[in-house]
Parts: sequence; structure tokens; C-alpha cells
Amino acid sequence: MSQPKVEIYSKWGCPYCVAAKALFDQKGVAYEEYDITMGGPKRDEMEARVPGARTLPQILVDDKAYGGFDDVNALERAGKLDAILGL
Repeated sequence: MSQPKVEIYSKWGCPYCVAAKALFDQKGVAYEEYDITMGGPKRDEMEARVPGARTLPQILVDDKAYGGFDDVNALERAGKLDAILGL
């Protein structure tokens, strides 16, 4: 089973972004990070992919939005994140 594509939209100095990346690092899951600190096309892309998203990070797995760190951490605590990540 191949690992799903994990994408994280983040910004510099965001403690929740750091925590989200640390969670995936601990699990040995690779991710693509898009730094939108300065806005630009990746911010526009995030807003198009996750309508209404106003906080960071925004985490997507195989193009499905799972919310921010609190949301993904809740999945982890419930024992559901590994299944989403194919672990």
C-alpha cells in the first residue's frame, strides 16, 4: 500500500504548524509543506481547496481536508489517524 499524499499549508512562527509537522515526523510520514506566510498563489490555492479556512495549518490527505492540528491530533488520540495514513 502506498503512502497517501499529505500536504500542510503553514506559516512561519505558527506553533500549531510546528506541532502538526512534528506529529507526521514522529509517524515517519512524508508531507509536502506550503509556506503561505507572505500570501501569494499558494494561499489562494489553499482558500480554493479548503473554502472557509481561516486558520493554519490546513492539512490535506489525498486531497481531502482534515482541518488543523487540533483536528488531526483528535484523530490520532481516537486511534483513527493511522488508518487514514495507511499505517
